Formats: sequence, structure tokens, C-alpha cells
Amino acid sequence: MACTIVLFDEVKVKYLKQKEENKDGQICKVEVRRVSEEAQLTILQQNCIVFCKCTISSESEHCRAGECIYLINVHGDNSVLLTFSAIDDCCFAANISICCFKPNVKSVFDKRTEESSAAQYFQFYGYLSQQQNMMQDYIRTGTYQKAMLQNYINFRDKVVLDVGAGSGILSFFAMQAGARKVYAVEASTMAEHTKKLVSCSQYAGRIVVIPGKIEEITLPEKVDVIISEPMGYMLFNERMLETFLHAKKFLNQPNGLMFPTMGDLHVAPFSDELLYMEQFTKANFWYQQSFHGVDLSPLRDDAVEEYFKQPIVDTFDVRILMAKSVKHTVNFLSAHEEDLHRIEIPLRYTAHTSGTVHGLAFWFDIAFIGTINTVWLSTSPTESLTHWYQVRCLFRSPLFIKAGEVLLGKVVLSISNRRQSYDVDIEAMVESTGCKAENSLDLKNPFFHYTGQPPAPPAG
Repeated sequence: MACTIVLFDEVKVKYLKQKEENKDGQICKVEVRRVSEEAQLTILQQNCIVFCKCTISSESEHCRAGECIYLINVHGDNSVLLTFSAIDDCCFAANISICCFKPNVKSVFDKRTEESSAAQYFQFYGYLSQQQNMMQDYIRTGTYQKAMLQNYINFRDKVVLDVGAGSGILSFFAMQAGARKVYAVEASTMAEHTKKLVSCSQYAGRIVVIPGKIEEITLPEKVDVIISEPMGYMLFNERMLETFLHAKKFLNQPNGLMFPTMGDLHVAPFSDELLYMEQFTKANFWYQQSFHGVDLSPLRDDAVEEYFKQPIVDTFDVRILMAKSVKHTVNFLSAHEEDLHRIEIPLRYTAHTSGTVHGLAFWFDIAFIGTINTVWLSTSPTESLTHWYQVRCLFRSPLFIKAGEVLLGKVVLSISNRRQSYDVDIEAMVESTGCKAENSLDLKNPFFHYTGQPPAPPAG
């Protein structure tokens, strides 16, 4: 049975009895031991003598009584008033207990996410090496810092929420821009590293690290600005954008700000015979009729289907694109979580060159719209490469199109599972001939094709 044990030092404890004069508060250690749907609260005096011990459950009454103060009813008419030495300790104590007060209520995140997927996801982002990989994407990191510093007027003396804070780098940028306080919420074990960074910095006490999921935690106040880096491959992968939108419940409306403010997903048809044949060549391994005496050919069609279900993550020469991209925009200030459960993008292109359309290419741009400047972060193939690369989805059977002809179609991103990703359905039709192409892909299972070499120009 899973058990969470947290020890808080230097907590001023006042034991309240309804029919007695209140005792003076004393400095104690407070241990919260959460097991399943209950939490054991143990208060230890400085000499380690147990001052109070009780069980917190769904029957317990509780409330936040101040920025660092938490009140819990423990025995009938008796209560304890806990005054923590730091606001982040108070937030953490409240948030690890909240599931015990509402044991049968699943959070929005838990409803939409398989337990195994969440465990793998948070383990991945709990590694310093993964945080380093993102931080060393200097386009990403530098653009975030630039967006905040250039719009310092939106951060000066403001309260900021950092959603999925990771290493806390965005929280530090918010402080550099003049924020009064930042709540840095991080659900992975990276939160412990972030606490260490903050405690050793000049912003200790002003950046408050809160371990937990944004869908499950509480904050002691509303915030003026929400910052986050919630983008995945093709913008929407990992479904972190839904968490970003969910965080608006903490935002001061209607003047609150979100950084990033909006995102554009671009879709364009491309021609790449080498990539298309590479996928077929890999699948043809299963066409062998005597592999060490074994006939593999019954699995060849299954192999083709599997390889073509994989979105391909890499970069490419922009000259393989056969038409100007179609853009789908999401305004994070006005969008709702439900808007991202099914995303349909109608397509209409006029081909600027003749050739074979092998699939659709995807990339995204995000905008930080501040009072002073609008700053863009682009993952376009015409811009410097980022750790998001670009994504290409192949058709099972390609189409031929002539320059000037119209290509119609659509892209549908839908949720048919709880694995923090999307199924991607693509289809296209040459308007003049009626010839069609389509495919269904699994964004959770991409093929990482990037070689580190400059992309090859189109043949011919």
C-alpha cells in the first residue's frame, strides 16, 4: 500500500479546546503520514514527546486560516492550529491531506490519465538529464526569458503561477521580471531539486515550490499571471495544454495573463519519396518466407500498418512542402479543456508545384502577448531547430497533384485512450480527380528519425 511521509520542522502548534482557555502555541515537529485514503497526523514536541496524534479522513473538518496557517479538527470539539514557518510547507501539508478529505473524488487529471501512463510521465520529467535537455534548447529557454523580461510591466509586483515548473527556470525568469511571488507547482520528484535551487537563491521565500498536480492542489490566493511550457510534439501531445487551461481556476479574471497566450498548429502537404520507401523497406523485413527457416510473410501487412501508424519526428528541407500551410489557432485565455478533446482542422490547399503528396507535415508557433511586446517561439522548418523538431504523418497510399490544383482534406486529433496523447486521422482528396488518401496514426508512438545531419533537399 502506497505511503507518503512528510516531516515539517519549526511548526507553531496551538491546541484549541472549545470549553477551555486556549493553550499558548509551542514550536513542534509535525509528521503527516498518508496511507491510502487516510492520513496520520503526529505532532512532536522538541523533546520528541508526542503532543497530539490523530487520523485525518473524509470526516475531518479543516480550513486554511491564513497564508501559513492551517486549522484541523482532530477530536470532537478539539482542533489544532498549525502555523508553518514557510508558505510552501503550509501548501504542501494542505495538498497532501486534501485527498484524504475527499478520498472518493478523482481529480480531472486522474479521470483522463491511466495510472501507468502518469507514472511513466512523471518519472521521465523527474530526471535532471531530461530537464537539462529542455533547458539546453536555447531557442526555447531564451525566448521564454525574453518574453517575460520585455514585458516586465506584466510581472512587476504580480503573483505568478508556474504550471509544471520542472527545474523552476521559468519561475526564476518571472522573478527577474519583477514578480512579487511565484507558486511553482511540479508533480514529479523534480520538485525536491527545485526546492533546493530556490533555497540557495536570492528568491528563497518568494518562489514557493508546491509538489503536486495542478488539478489537485490548492493555492492560498489568486494569481495575476500563469506561466508554463505545456507544448508537446504537434503542440498537443502529452495533453499538458489541458492542465495549463485547468490552471485558469486560479487566475484573477478578467485581467489575468497567460504566457504563452496562444498557439498555432501549422499543417502542410509534403513530398518525400525516400521517407515513404524507408517505411516500406523496414516493413518488408516481415516479407521473408524463410527467415532461419520460418515464414514471416503472414505478418507483413501488420508490419506495414504499424510503421505507417507512427508519426515521424525529425526536420526537413522546406522545399519538400507543396503548398502554403493551413493554420489552426488556440487562444489559451478563452479556450476550455473540453475544446482539446477533439480537434478538427479542415484543409484546403492550392499546390504550387506538381508531384506526389506523401503526407502532411506539422509544426507550431506560440505567442507571448504582453503589454509591451508580442514575442513568438516558432518550431517552423524555416527557423532554428528546437527539441520539438517537426512531425510528419504519411499516407498509406500517396496522391499525385498538379501545380494549381486544389487539395482538400482534414486532420482530426481525438482522444480514444487515457495515455496522454491523441489518435491522428488524416485525409486528403485532389478536387479535380477525386483521388483520395488517408491514414490513422498514434501520436503516443512516434518514430524519432532525426539523424543530426542537415536535411536533404528534395530530389531533382
